Amino acid sequence: MDDLDWNQLRAFYTTAVAGSLSAAAREIGLTQPTLSRQIAALEDSLKVTLFERIGKRLVLTETGQQLLEHVRVMGDAAVTTRLSASASAAAVEGPVSISATDGYAAYILPDIIARIREAAPQITVTIIASNKLSDLRRREADIALRHLRPGDPDLIGRLARSSAAGVYASRGWVERHGLPREPADIVPHLIGFDDIEAFTAHLRSLGIPAESSDIRLISGSSVTVWEMVRRGMGVSFMLEEIASRTPDMVRILPDLPAFEVPLWLVTHRELRTSRRIRLVFDILIAELARLG
Repeated sequence: MDDLDWNQLRAFYTTAVAGSLSAAAREIGLTQPTLSRQIAALEDSLKVTLFERIGKRLVLTETGQQLLEHVRVMGDAAVTTRLSASASAAAVEGPVSISATDGYAAYILPDIIARIREAAPQITVTIIASNKLSDLRRREADIALRHLRPGDPDLIGRLARSSAAGVYASRGWVERHGLPREPADIVPHLIGFDDIEAFTAHLRSLGIPAESSDIRLISGSSVTVWEMVRRGMGVSFMLEEIASRTPDMVRILPDLPAFEVPLWLVTHRELRTSRRIRLVFDILIAELARLG
């Protein structure tokens, strides 16, 4: 372990995040054979198997998943150190627009934007709070936070974090209604997200027997839904990192199947040539990975 090569670790990390050798090779500017050799050398030095090949995809083994968590911390620390040590960062200037869901834009991004302002005060940041996907090819945004992996070859995507959503209620709601014992107990109290048919279909897949006609409060805005939950008007889903930053909220039905939510950071390939976009992208990756 003392002789681990950072280039091999970077090859492993980038491939694990990108999901394929071809995507990873494009991202770090290496050939696929070189990347493959570096990963093989890392596996040989550790005497473990890090990836399994399923069809055309590379899937992390359990050991690979454990190593990824350690390497992610190292990689994010390296990015933050480089950004903090860069005397030229403050000289980078120009506009950068970031698209995110309204919930992430309201509750998570402000602290990260403060970090960007500290590192590069001459960059003008525009936040596009929208639950619709921004078209990066048409430059509707420079960087987008998405819950889906990009499929367009002209886009670069990095998995920033894997989150989870739970069902939450305010402490006042719990005091009035008690803690639900069964998934069916929350159906009359659910606050839904538009589109309601897709929302209730997902609820049923989790074992919550809800139909669209059961939901009496609906919004396409996660900020609005969360505010109604916070005021004790009902219960709904929210990402753990947002719920943990809201006082007096209670996780209910903790035994429900995990609702995993990946968060991808996506940008156009202009990232390769734009210092300001690269700088903002790197800070976002580092700070999102650190979220508790």
